[in-house]
Amino acid sequence: MATTQQETNSGSDAHEALSRSRAMVDPALRSAVDRLPTRMQTIVGFHLGWWDEHGNPIRADRGKTVRPAMVLLSAAAVGGDPAAAVPAAVAVELVHNFSLLHDDVMDGDVTRRHRPTAWTMFGSGPAILAGDALLSLATDVLAASGHPEATSAVRVLNTAVLSLINGQSQDLAFEDRRDVEVTECQRMARDKTGALLGCACALGALFGGARNGQVARLRSFGERLGLAFQHVDDLLGIWGDPALTGKPVFSDLRTRKKTLPVVSALNSGSPAGQRLAALYFSDQPLSGSDLARAAELVSVAGGRLWSQKQADELLTRALGDLRAAEPVARPAEELSALAHLLTHRDH
Repeated sequence: MATTQQETNSGSDAHEALSRSRAMVDPALRSAVDRLPTRMQTIVGFHLGWWDEHGNPIRADRGKTVRPAMVLLSAAAVGGDPAAAVPAAVAVELVHNFSLLHDDVMDGDVTRRHRPTAWTMFGSGPAILAGDALLSLATDVLAASGHPEATSAVRVLNTAVLSLINGQSQDLAFEDRRDVEVTECQRMARDKTGALLGCACALGALFGGARNGQVARLRSFGERLGLAFQHVDDLLGIWGDPALTGKPVFSDLRTRKKTLPVVSALNSGSPAGQRLAALYFSDQPLSGSDLARAAELVSVAGGRLWSQKQADELLTRALGDLRAAEPVARPAEELSALAHLLTHRDH
């Protein structure tokens, strides 16, 4: 399908916003990490792509840093100064990476962004402790910001962290169950991914001096976008190009994860869904041909199309929340561009 000029402009807006956010947030993020004990600094800096396992500087993929950008844009969208929201952006990025360090250990993932995961280089215990250190540091960054809304912001962040942990707990529990319902999986994803994106927008609004109702609208925008993002991420976990995702093809199927398209397919009541269940719940490891067959069955059972439609519908509702917040035009355009970028990756 040909790319329209509007889509090209939207993508350009999104990347410009991400680049501007990184320039504003990176110095403060590095300053925060510098406060960690030396061993924790080494692990965190390796995970963030700043240096190798010996502490030698490298140039590595550091991710898009979407969440900090959403904090700064949300502050601007309510008429505030994005620079005042930098501590909130740093806190959200620290929490996000706390979750990634822990997730990699729990999921047994050996690569992230085309590099070894931290636990494979330093051990699972040290990687978990590094994640714990980031979580503590995030709260301290907010509390020490001196912003009038700092106390409220800490509570907003901690509420999101509890949701995130609950979502991850449910995700792990699903591994031992055959009867996961679609609504359960959606709640899990909303907690695991939507809560922190919603928190990012809410914190930006708070630090930007939002009017009554704007915080709630922007939080809802982020939460819906987060769930849409998870649908897309789950699709990429099956059909994504390893060159883009940094993970092996069929990575989520290989570990028999109960992702959104998989759970939809398993609950479809279709012959393809039944054959998928027979494969997924067998005691034998899934070979290369089994993985390809499982991916095909997810698609035939409707899971792939369902997740794509859900992502599109959630994006539409998220953008409705954004408009209802009556935002400043330019940052609203950039938030919309970011939303499209997150939900229209190659899948």
